[in-house]
Amino acid sequence: MKRVTVLGSTGSIGRSTLDVLARHPERYVVHALGAQRSDARLFEQCLRFAPRYAVLVDADAARRLDAALRAVGSVTEVLCGAAALEQVAASADTDVVMAAIVGAAGLGSSLAAARAGKRVLLANKESLVVAGNLLMRALADGGGELLPIDSEHSAILQSLPADRSRWAHDVRDITLTASGGPLRTLDASQLDEVTPQQACAHPNWSMGPKISVDSATMMNKALEIIEAHHLFSMPPQRIKVLIHPQSIVHSMVSYHDGSVVAQLGVPDMRTPIACGLAWPTRIASGADWLDLARIGRLDFDEPDLRRFPGLALAWAALDMADGACAVLNAANEVAVAAFLEGRVRFTDIHRINAATLEHTAIDDAGSVDALLELDARARRDARAELARLAT
Repeated sequence: MKRVTVLGSTGSIGRSTLDVLARHPERYVVHALGAQRSDARLFEQCLRFAPRYAVLVDADAARRLDAALRAVGSVTEVLCGAAALEQVAASADTDVVMAAIVGAAGLGSSLAAARAGKRVLLANKESLVVAGNLLMRALADGGGELLPIDSEHSAILQSLPADRSRWAHDVRDITLTASGGPLRTLDASQLDEVTPQQACAHPNWSMGPKISVDSATMMNKALEIIEAHHLFSMPPQRIKVLIHPQSIVHSMVSYHDGSVVAQLGVPDMRTPIACGLAWPTRIASGADWLDLARIGRLDFDEPDLRRFPGLALAWAALDMADGACAVLNAANEVAVAAFLEGRVRFTDIHRINAATLEHTAIDDAGSVDALLELDARARRDARAELARLAT
């Protein structure tokens, strides 16, 4: 019986994880659940899964949850704060940690789980994009295991040899597929006028507004290039991207003998979640079966870097000083938030990202504190560029 801690349990990945766990009560028990401030949803999850601990970062939300659980006689203990997330992630009573808290708020608990030698199911992009070198060192020091939950990186893992020592010798390159998002066929001359509603209308996936905009700009794929570099020790020039609008081939690996191995499946995050939970074995995820005859065709195209200029920023950042990827991530969060608020145009997202990456000084990226300071500096620079565009 594996004991699982789900951090970010109230978000889409967390809810999908709990759906998979509920299908296998003979294999898994929920040890702890964690979120930032969604106490009402966490209350319902605590009633269903009866974890030993429930953690909320927000103090007011934690007090509300504690009162609600006490009122119904729950034995779940409520903890509060970022340190409590790290505590349950590193607990000796946890075997597997789903790291799905969005943004820099999830970095500390991901590192704590890695240092404690856990199986870390990583759905928090920022942990690798912002602190990839730190996280990989923590895994090596703690003897833990990192399994990606992004559908693309999970597909790469499933398509690689089980013997990691063969990766460098056997693999020619890896290819991340991308749907192209909701604006893939829009005339480039119209991109200036794209609205947040248009950018968030993803044709294949149901996602939050930030990741939906990232899909429309393909900055999500830029960040995934950075993640793939760390996850698979792959040189940036051997990480490629293909547009695949059906989102059926989730990614592929090309070998020196001419073979290409890919992982296919319907677009459903429960598949990579189940893969990570049970790896290297397989369990039912609840996802629908793939019917290729019904789909009928699979299309692939090279990405147009004029339409998706943010892609090139990933390769550029990986060639810069350590910390450049953290700068790119911070700038993009500022730019996307401004676009969603209607303060900049869709095409300004790339302008802000590129300018911030060019101008933000990087003097130290060797610790979490240094990276958080760099993140704050990059956000200030991005906001300054935003203000310049507004004049």
